[in-house]
Amino acid sequence: MRPNPVKRALKKGEPQVGTWLSLGSVIAARFLSRVGFAWLTVDMEHTHTDIQTAALMFGAIADAGCVPLARVPAGRHEYIKSVLDCGAMGIVVPMVMDAAEARAIVAAAKYPPLGNRSVGGGLHAMNYGATAEAYYLQADEEILVVLQTEHIRAVEVADEIYAVPGIDAIFVGPNDLAASLRKPDGSPPSQQLMEATLTRIREAAARHRVPLGLHVQTAADARRRIAEGWQFLAVGSELKLMLEGAVDVVRQVHPERAAGELAKY
Repeated sequence: MRPNPVKRALKKGEPQVGTWLSLGSVIAARFLSRVGFAWLTVDMEHTHTDIQTAALMFGAIADAGCVPLARVPAGRHEYIKSVLDCGAMGIVVPMVMDAAEARAIVAAAKYPPLGNRSVGGGLHAMNYGATAEAYYLQADEEILVVLQTEHIRAVEVADEIYAVPGIDAIFVGPNDLAASLRKPDGSPPSQQLMEATLTRIREAAARHRVPLGLHVQTAADARRRIAEGWQFLAVGSELKLMLEGAVDVVRQVHPERAAGELAKY
């Protein structure tokens, strides 16, 4: 059975960089899976991507030798079972708020006796280049389980969450984290408060030896965060990369027409 190189690299302390897929495009996934990203995450939380489209995207990514991940809409058993049975090699679960939720997510991603994932499906084994029998025996060792820390209340109990066995990485969603830190009048937190909160998360992850990730917007941001010890880095999205490239061309040819605001998506 084909190993999950991202899971193994994170265990060794090696940074792994990828991006988010938000357009629900199988064709875009085929191209991006060949540029050199270690992993690609199909976002099913904040996009229109359904499970049938996601299954085709997982296959296209895996066939190119890249690791397909799925951000599920929530940490529910049926969402986790569905994306794993359709060929995702790992899950990213948003807004995990406590250790009980973390334990339930890990259990949903693993077969008995370690968890309660139901046995079935066929696409998962194809993406690993394995028989179904081999997959059922080895999947628990290869599925990547990534939990998101996105709220200050989760930061306050981070030690309890990160101590749960079976977590392969923590991934910080900075937008929701910042929203949870808004002042009573709705104004955003200061940059100093955001950085202090990220430091709290990083220190908690280090105490439990859990690889830590963050969504950033530029390659320079990724390099800086890797130097700080972050390992699982998402740089923008395929939409952002497309818009930035297009806006740059227009800016050089017709600067008066360049819609720079679009590049912020």
